[in-house]
Amino acid sequence: MNWDHLQVFLAVARHGQMLEAGRRLGLNHATVARRLEALEGALGVGLFHRRPNGSTLTEAGESLVPVAERIEAELMATAARLCALDADPSGTVRIGTPDGLGNLFLARELGLFASRHANLVVELVPLPRSFSLSRREADLAIGLDRPTHGRLILSKLTDYSLGLYAGRDYIKRAGLPEREDDLAKHTAVIGVDDYAYASALDYMTFLQDRARRVFRCAGTIGQLEAVRAGAGIGILHDFAAADCPDLVRVLGGTSFRRTYWLMSHPDNHDARRVAACRDFIVRRFREERDRFLPDGGRGGTAP
Repeated sequence: MNWDHLQVFLAVARHGQMLEAGRRLGLNHATVARRLEALEGALGVGLFHRRPNGSTLTEAGESLVPVAERIEAELMATAARLCALDADPSGTVRIGTPDGLGNLFLARELGLFASRHANLVVELVPLPRSFSLSRREADLAIGLDRPTHGRLILSKLTDYSLGLYAGRDYIKRAGLPEREDDLAKHTAVIGVDDYAYASALDYMTFLQDRARRVFRCAGTIGQLEAVRAGAGIGILHDFAAADCPDLVRVLGGTSFRRTYWLMSHPDNHDARRVAACRDFIVRRFREERDRFLPDGGRGGTAP
């Protein structure tokens, strides 16, 4: 069975369209169609129902998917063992992270790491609401919720803390809240519920339930900039606020503690390129623990 043909089959099965499969594989539409036809000819069965809006698997196609994925896993494991023999990592590693962590910490760290490895391409991407390591949508992922199912290799990176912050100009204008009840006089800068991709983001309800009015902003960076600009009081990562002298911590006894989890897939966990990135990330989080928990985790907590 020709692996090039199976690779095309898996791409179409995963993305539902030959055009998208070709884009992912770097092939034109004609090549994708030709390889699918060759595979179907070799097997003597149709694998897809082709429709104007995409391709859906036939019963035969459904049965071929797990077989093709096992072959893919074996090939990747073999490639990983061979890459391990190479002294310097090479290839592409895609790392999915929450937008705040990616933009405010990992972009700088991984940029420096990549500059030291000429043959390694690091792709740092925002973590979507749902993703699949098994479908190669990322090689490594950092999440906020601990996965409860799936064939993943999981490790805890670090706990991190968040607190209530406001811009200095906002405090001059609206006053400094001295207790939680005072939040009823203030505007809260919080996220958008539809974009809350993890249950760990539930701390936003603390402000939502207490503030007079709210301004919603989906991204962590947007919330940080809105608070700095004086839009209101927000719950921000302590490691991000530490770099912003124009921010003031309010209600210092109220803080939130969450966890970053690092995930990889067994099929490429030991690949040299993935292992090099993973080891670097783990080391940098360990070295920067005080940055993520500036008070050592001893601060007050909120529900």
